[in-house]
Amino acid sequence: MTKTVVLGTEFDELLRKILAEVMRELGARTLDTSWGLGGSQELTTAKMTIKGKVVDVESETYIGLSISGDEDLVDEIAGRVAQKRK
Repeated sequence: MTKTVVLGTEFDELLRKILAEVMRELGARTLDTSWGLGGSQELTTAKMTIKGKVVDVESETYIGLSISGDEDLVDEIAGRVAQKRK
């Protein structure tokens, strides 16, 4: 099953660093990245693979920094990020 979790605001630099650290620890490999701007909305995406599963990371204005993919993997990533933020 697929799940999406918004980790926090898109402009939280500490959150971005923590997420990048967690992804490195899990052995994530980047498959594709993109960036776009439409009016006042900026969207940055990265498609990554971890343990043979694809995870999408998105940073979107007014939405936040989110991860989507396999429910168990998304829960693991979100949990690790939450632990490191404490």
